[in-house]
Amino acid sequence: MKIVIQRVAEASVTVNGQNKAEINQGLVLLVGIGPEDRQEDLDYAVRKILHMRIFSDQMGKMNLSVQDVKGQILSISQFTLFADTKKGNRPAFTGAAKPDIAKQLYEQFNHSLTQFVPVLTGEFGADMQVRLVNDGPVTIVLDTKTRG
Repeated sequence: MKIVIQRVAEASVTVNGQNKAEINQGLVLLVGIGPEDRQEDLDYAVRKILHMRIFSDQMGKMNLSVQDVKGQILSISQFTLFADTKKGNRPAFTGAAKPDIAKQLYEQFNHSLTQFVPVLTGEFGADMQVRLVNDGPVTIVLDTKTRG
């Protein structure tokens, strides 16, 4: 899995001109699922995201998690995180999982997060417009295949 994590003051997603979801303080997750991803990747990503201390405490230090600040998550499926740009000018997306597998893992991932924090989503496979106010800015890339 490749996940771009953005700390936000607010965010929303629109599908076909209709507001699908919006959050206040929390995280926007752009979630890419690869063909090799398994349950252990989901578990690792959920654990890291829930406990990552990227929100400021009273002293201004990044010392609090999304759970600590009672934040929300807006999760957006993002197969383009697996773009291969080595050849030519048109990215290839053959490194992403097939849609049926990706959708199942993406939904499991969101369900696991929902056990701990409110999670709203875009629409899998849809053309979406995502708006956000990146707080900080804080943007972190998590790749479950490079964990230590």
